[in-house]
Parts: sequence; C-alpha cells; structure tokens
Amino acid sequence: MVTIQDIADKLGISKGTVSKAINGAPDISETLQKQILETAVEMGYTKLRRSKGTARKLCILAQIDNIEYTQPHHFAYDIVMGFRQMAEPAGFDVDVIPVNDKTQRASSYEVFMLQNHYLGAFAIGFALNDPWMQDFQTSHTPVILYDNYIPANPATAYVGVDNNEGMELAVSHLKELGHKKIGYLSSALGSHIMQVRHKAFFNALRQCGLKAEPQQAGSSNYVSQSMERHLPRLLKQGVTALVCSHDQMANAAIIQCTELGYSVPKDISVIGFDDLAICPYTSPPLTTVRQNRTQLGKSGYYALNSLLNDIPISTLLLHTELIVRGSPAPPPKK
Repeated sequence: MVTIQDIADKLGISKGTVSKAINGAPDISETLQKQILETAVEMGYTKLRRSKGTARKLCILAQIDNIEYTQPHHFAYDIVMGFRQMAEPAGFDVDVIPVNDKTQRASSYEVFMLQNHYLGAFAIGFALNDPWMQDFQTSHTPVILYDNYIPANPATAYVGVDNNEGMELAVSHLKELGHKKIGYLSSALGSHIMQVRHKAFFNALRQCGLKAEPQQAGSSNYVSQSMERHLPRLLKQGVTALVCSHDQMANAAIIQCTELGYSVPKDISVIGFDDLAICPYTSPPLTTVRQNRTQLGKSGYYALNSLLNDIPISTLLLHTELIVRGSPAPPPKK
C-alpha cells in the first residue's frame, strides 16, 4: 500500500508538502501540485487507501457532448436520480460533474479523482474515443461505466440493459405482426452501445429466422444524415418495418416517412429503443424498448459500492420491456 511518505521519498520533498498537494491546499504552486498528483497516481495511490475519516465523496461524470441530464425530460435525468437515491442515504456526498474533451485533456482520470477527493465514479455518456476511456483501462480508482465496457480491469464494471433481449422483443413483435423484411437505423457505431445494439439487431433477425444482410442497416453521425442517406435506401429495398437504435431516430423516421408519402403504421412500422418521455406523444405514439433508467442509476451505485468493498463485479445487465403503442401494425397487403 502506497503512503504519503512513499510519495515524498520518491520526489525528495516533505510529507507535509505531499499532503498539502493531495488535499488541495492553496499555498502550493499548481505546477508542484500537478507533479505530486501525477506521481501519486503512477505509484498507485488512491483516495480509497487513505485514512478513515476522509469525506465519503462519489461523482457522476456526465459526458455532456453525448448525454443530457439536467431536466426531467433528458435521457440521463432518471439515471442520476436513481444513483443519488441509493448513494446519499448510504452516507455519500454525490457531485454531478459535466465533462467534455477539454476536461479530459486537462488531467488524467485518476489525477482528477485524487485532486477532488472522490472515492469512485459513475461515468455516463462516454464514447470510445474519449481520452478517459483509455485511462479507465488501467485506473485503480473504481469507475462504473454506463453502456461501456472495459475488459480485464478489476477497478471497472459495466452497467446497462440486456440489448440482445431488447432487440429480440422488438423483432419478435414485428415478426408476429407478419413482417419479414425489417430494416435498422442507427447512430454512428463509435460507441460501445451502438455497436452492441447493431449486432443485437442482426442476432435477433437470425433468432427469428428472418433475412439478415448488411444492407438492411444504416448508421450515420447525425439523425438527419440517417434520414437523408439511409431511410430512402431502406424504403426502396422494400422494408415494411424499421427498428431504430434510439427513440430520437425513431421519431425522426416517422416524420420523414410521412413527408415521403408513407403512412405509419399503415405502410411502414417503426419501433424505437429507450422509451423517452416523448414516446406517448409522437404521431402515432411510438412503440419502443424500455430501459428503466432509475433502476440503471441504482444499479450503478450498487456496482460502485461493490468495487469499493472489494467485490469484483464485472457486468450488471437489467431486463428490458417492450412498450407497445401505435407505431407498428401488420405489413401492407400486396
């Protein structure tokens, strides 16, 4: 176990100076503090190993380029609330930290955590190319990843829903209605979860004995690009139903299909994923795969608390539920 004295000995400075740097004392230069914190991290020192009596602080790291959480209708609002509902009664202070690329490049994940006295983090909204995703691979400070997965690091765990189950629910429902040619619209495959859902869709087609070929899917960085590039192509192929990687994509597909002269669900059926607050109010109301976001937040705390107590949890997946509304129907008769 690395101690403050070990860090002081390595740098050739006093134990008191190291302690000041770790605790953010104002009478130490920013340059020296950065050197001390980086050395502490390199040596494997974390807040988890500090003395009892340290403030019990956790943080939710929200990558604001990819996820919103501040308003009740935002996707991650319930995730944040669920985490707090578990952590705060257990005696933890919880800070929600908006993070972007600049934040991540300013310091490493572990230096940030040490500097701000956090014992562990729940990371939401991170993409595969985010700088801290590299840090998470070797970090010693516990971090729970929502919809991301880091293999072979016991200080990390993955919380999400069973996307294979969710896609099977969507595709099975469409098959039961009589659909045989189903297309898929997705955001770009630059995140773990978009890759998982893309694969899960094709697995579901095969499980249901339906045609599964690459040209049945399309992905783009922006929803508008999917509407312009992929939706017309899929409609031309003769698909009678669309499964979408998230509800914003599904809502856009309904609107664009209508503009192109297709009636939803008379001419084409649409199913989303997530069950956002807008789903009952789209026209028609959107059938979608629900992930219980409050429970996901609670599960994030459960997983983080497990790691803090040396329980080597790896992956925690929750069940999904198909919420049937008005956007799918039997395919049109030829």
